[in-house]
Amino acid sequence: MLFLSLDQEIHGVNRCSFVLYFCAKLMERKDFLKTLALLPLAGATMKINSLDKLTSGFENTTAMPVLFLGHGNPMHAIQENEFTKGWSSTGKALPKPNAILVISAHWETEGTLVTAMENPRTIHDIGGFPKELFEVEYPAPGNPDLAKETKELIKKTTVELDHQWGLDHGTWSVIKHLYPNADVPVIQMSMDYRQTPQWHYELAKELAGLRQKGILIIGSGNIVHNLYRADWNAKDGFDWAVEANEKIKGLIMNNDHKSLINYSLLGKEVQLAVPSPDHYLPLLYTLGLKSEKEKISFFNDKTELGSISMTSMKISE
Repeated sequence: MLFLSLDQEIHGVNRCSFVLYFCAKLMERKDFLKTLALLPLAGATMKINSLDKLTSGFENTTAMPVLFLGHGNPMHAIQENEFTKGWSSTGKALPKPNAILVISAHWETEGTLVTAMENPRTIHDIGGFPKELFEVEYPAPGNPDLAKETKELIKKTTVELDHQWGLDHGTWSVIKHLYPNADVPVIQMSMDYRQTPQWHYELAKELAGLRQKGILIIGSGNIVHNLYRADWNAKDGFDWAVEANEKIKGLIMNNDHKSLINYSLLGKEVQLAVPSPDHYLPLLYTLGLKSEKEKISFFNDKTELGSISMTSMKISE
C-alpha cells in the first residue's frame, strides 16, 4: 500500500523626478525624448528576456523532449525488467539535459511548490515493501536557480520555493534508470489538489520556455491506476483497464486534449481507470507542453497487476 537586482523599485514622485532631471541634463533634449519613447519597449524586452537572464547558465537548445512515465510498482526501482529497460533505453536516446523538472503523482499540496534545495533528500514515501527498497538513495543535486526561474515563469498562480520535500518515489524510482549516475540536477513541482484538470493543463503551458534551455520535463504517474482493484497474481490487464488505456491513447494520438481534460465524461472504463486524479494529472502536464507539430511515441505499453498501466510516452519534434 502506498502512503500517500532589481528587488527594490523606485517609489515616489520626487525620486523619479530627480532621475529624469539628471538624465535630461546629461543628454540633448531630442535624444532624451527619444529615450523616453523607448522606455515601454525596454520594459517589454526585459520581461521577454527574463527567462534568458535567470537561466543564463544554460545555452539555448532545440526543444527538449517531454516524457510521461508510467511508474507503477515501486519495486521497479530495484529490479531489472522490461519496464526498467524501457526507461534506461529512453534515457540513453535523449540528449543529456541540463536539469530535470518532475511533476510527480505523489506530491499534492495546497498551492504550488517547487523544490529549491541544493541537495534534495530521497523520500521513501512507501510502506510494506522489502528493506532493500528503503535503502535506495538517489543523490542527484537540486537546482535552486531553476526553481527560482520556474517560480518567476509561472503567472497563473503564486509558486512557493520549498526546502522540505525532496525526491519522492514517483521521481527517483524511474529517474534512477534514466540517469543511474545521478549526475543531472532534479527539481520537483507539486500539484495543487484544489484545482481542476483544465487549470493544471493551462499551468503546464507556462513551463514551455524551459524546454529551450535544455530542461527535461517529466510527468510521472499512470494512465490507468486503480490500486483498489490491483491483483498481484494477474498476468494481464483487466478488460476495463485495457479498454481505458487504449481509449486514452487514441485521444492522445488525435490531439483531442479537450476530451482528455474532461476525462470524467469518457465512460465507465475510464472512471475505473482514474478513481482519483493524482496519477492522471501528470499526463495532462506533459500534453500541455506539446506543440502542434510534435510527435508522440509510446513505450512500456503494458498493464501490470491487472489495473495499473505502465504506458509511457515521449513527445518530441
